[in-house]
Formats: sequence, structure tokens, C-alpha cells
Amino acid sequence: MKKSLIIPLLMISATIFSQQKSIMRIYPEKSEHIIPKEIYGQFAEHLGRCIYGGIWVGKNSSIPNINGYRKDVFEAIKELQVPVIRWPGGCFADEYHWMDGIGPQEQRPKLVNNNWGGTVEDNSFGTHEFLNFCEMLGCEPYISGNVGSGTVEELAKWVEYMTSDATSEMTQLRKKNGRDKPWKVKFIGVGNESWGCGGNMTPEYYANVFRRYQTYCRNYGENRLYKVASGASDYDYNWTETLMKNAGRHMDGLSLHYYTVKGWDGSKGAATRFDEDDFYQTLAKSVEIEDILKRHIAIMDKYDPQKRIGLLVDEWGTWWDEEPGTVRGHLYQQNTLRDAFVASLTLDIFHKYTDRIVMANIAQMVNVLQAMILTGDKGEMVLTPTYHVFRMYKVHQDAEYLPFDLICNKKKISDNRVVPSISATVSRNKDGVIHISLSNVDTQNNQEIVIELSGLKDKKVSGEILTANNLTDHNTFDRPNIVSPKVFNGAKILNENTITINLPAKSIVTLELK
Repeated sequence: MKKSLIIPLLMISATIFSQQKSIMRIYPEKSEHIIPKEIYGQFAEHLGRCIYGGIWVGKNSSIPNINGYRKDVFEAIKELQVPVIRWPGGCFADEYHWMDGIGPQEQRPKLVNNNWGGTVEDNSFGTHEFLNFCEMLGCEPYISGNVGSGTVEELAKWVEYMTSDATSEMTQLRKKNGRDKPWKVKFIGVGNESWGCGGNMTPEYYANVFRRYQTYCRNYGENRLYKVASGASDYDYNWTETLMKNAGRHMDGLSLHYYTVKGWDGSKGAATRFDEDDFYQTLAKSVEIEDILKRHIAIMDKYDPQKRIGLLVDEWGTWWDEEPGTVRGHLYQQNTLRDAFVASLTLDIFHKYTDRIVMANIAQMVNVLQAMILTGDKGEMVLTPTYHVFRMYKVHQDAEYLPFDLICNKKKISDNRVVPSISATVSRNKDGVIHISLSNVDTQNNQEIVIELSGLKDKKVSGEILTANNLTDHNTFDRPNIVSPKVFNGAKILNENTITINLPAKSIVTLELK
């Protein structure tokens, strides 16, 4: 893949937003890289009600299901064209012993989930259930292997069980359990957060552990593993430096985790109770990921100038206080228009660095943290504002990233942190259709935008908009469409080189030009 051309973001200096015209210049002739669809990956951990009650209810449930998978959740995830799902963790991965989750479901041992609330699970959702789920969705599985409490042999046999077609004890066991042919498994994570819940290791120690464990993650038949090392959290640049130096030649990918919270001190706050200042503080924290990415990428470039090793932001998203009345440790939170903005601004940033970023996995898919979907025990389901952003943005998957300049206002949050009034991304798909996504984070004012783009003759523009009356608005089982996309008619083609857009306050829009 060619090195990405990064066009600098230009902004007019201002301390507050105001209602004035912004200018965007798009350069379709300078496109040099593709936005990997895996940027839109999901994460499904055994945490709270993500798996049990979210994805899985079992075949005997009164809730409509497809072989045990909730039918409504399955169909909603299918609509997103999810390219990859990471499983079984998270912190859970380094305490998960995969052989407990195979064989007749009624004979599987129960498990106490010590990481997340002490919940007792029956292991009815295991390797077969997850990999079959991915097959049904048409997406790649991303397996997180147990390095913290598991053995090299255990991980090696798991890989063999999933991917080998040779005659062996593991393949015979798989066939006995109902799966004749091996699955296709590309992505394998060798541990998770090994600096913390995955073993509290030093980077020097983990580098050696990774080198050892990955050795026994074998390629069977035509299956080729993409081995991912457990990378840093946030600002731990020394972890990246040490791993790249000591284990870089043994890895295909390196992970990075980054969560957006309200306070710079790590405080979270309520998901639905916040003011305008909190909103801007959150967005400033979310866009800070760009500087963090640059620094980690610079370290990777130092040891890997050919960019052979991919960066996987395999946990990201908002993290708020748990909703009152929910189970402690289940990390159930509501999802407002604020979360939708964090999703859109973060995806815009990811698109710019896909010469190094090959995957991202928002945390998490159902009922946990910045979820796509919330479900109830009686069969209720609601799509969140974040779900709608992912659906509106799915047009960018595997499309050409089109560089651009953007001149707009910015809001000063502190001495060294600002938030631009407009965030944007542009792509062109294989059929030549151009999609432009724009976010107006100004809570009070519309933004008039002039887009300069050649070749508009005979093209038509259409669009969708996501907004709400209040920043704190969110969808509930009783009121599921408070925040949902509507048709957008605020874009006009003036001539073969110019589009004008009236972008409402606190709104996210995706335009299609064809």
C-alpha cells in the first residue's frame, strides 16, 4: 500500500464559533490510499450483557432467534456490514480457557467472570458459536488469545482446533463437536492489555512472552494468521518503543487502546447528564487521539519504515459511569448525540492514517460502553445514535480516501486544546461515487460551507442527517427514534466545481454525489 498523503487541516483562528462560511477544497486526483473496511470493526467481550442477552439468548428462548442468536440484533449488525469482530475480550480473554466452551452446551462447566461483576456464565457461547456467528454475518473473526493465565500449548491447540484440516487430535475433536471443515481465522491477538489486566507485565517481559507464544501460533493449510501484539494504552509510548525494538520482526500488527472520557483527569461522568462545556471537553478529548496516533506511528516508522506492521486501535470509544440501577461491573451506559459526535470525529481521524492503521474496533457492540445496540430481557431492542453514524459511514468502507483542505472556525477549550467547528472525511468508491461526511459540532449555529470539487457536471447530490433537539437526547425502548437519520436537502450544486451546504447546528451529515 502506498504511503498516505496527509493534507493539513487548516482553520481560521477563533476562540468561539460563529456563523460564517467555511471552505473545503477536495483533491480527488491526489488519492493514494484505501480506507480499510476493518476500520469499522466491532468488539464483543464477555462483559455484562454483550454476549448473553445481547447477541446470544439460546435456541429455547422466547425471544425470536436464529439458532440461538437474537434475530433483531443479528439483522441490525448485518445491516452495518460489520467487517470484523474481536472476541472474547478484553480483560476476559486472559482468563478464558477455550476448551470450557466446546462440546454439548449442557455439559460445559460454568464460569465466574471475575473481571466484570462476578457474573456466572454457562459457557453456552464458545468457539463454535462465535465463529459460526461471524460466518453468518460474512465478517472476519479476530480471536484474542489467553496469554495472562493460559499456556503456550493451550493457545497452540486452539489455533489448530479452529484452522487445521489435518488428521490430529484437535481436528477430530472439532469434528466430534459438529464442525467438519476448519474455519478461516486470520486475526489472532497474542494477549490483551498485558501491561494491566492481562498480566501486569513490563514491556520487556511481554516482548519475550509475545515472541514465545506467537511461535506456536501455526499456519495450517491455506490459513494465514495475522499475529497482533498487545500494545499500549493512550500515552504509553515506551511500551510501543520497547515492543517494536524487541519483538517487531515477529509481529504483523500492534494494538492501541484509547477511551474518551469527560475529564482530563480520567473522570467519566454520566452518559446523559452533561452540559455544553462537558460536550466540548469530551470532543476535545476525542480528537486528541490524532496526536497520540502520530506519536505511536512515528515510533513504529522508526523501526518499520516500510510500514509492514499494522496498527490496530482495537478498543476505542466513550466510557461513562454505569447507568443507575444496573449491575455494577457490567458497564451498561446510554448513548446520546454526544457519543455520535465522538464516533464521527474519531472515524474521520482514522481515515487519514490508514497507511499505518489497518483496523479499529469500537467498544462494544451490544449493551456495553459505546454500544451500537441496547437490548432488554423481554425482547426489547433499540439502535443508538452511534449505530446510526456507523450505518451512515459504511459507504467509506474500502473506498479511496480523497485528501482535502478545510478552512473553518475553531473553539478554544484550554491553552493547548481546540475543537474545529467542522470535521469531515471524503471517499470515492469503486463505482466512482463520492461520499462526503461532515459534522458541525457548533451547538448554536448553522455552518455555511462552500465545497470546491471538480467534475460535478451532471451529478446529483443527496444526503442524510443525524441531529436532535438536545445534546443529551438518546433513544429508549419506549422512544426509539428520538435520534435517528432523516433526509438532508441542505446541499446544492451551484456549478460543475462548487457545492454549497447549510449544515445545521449539532448535526452529522453524509452526502452522496453520483
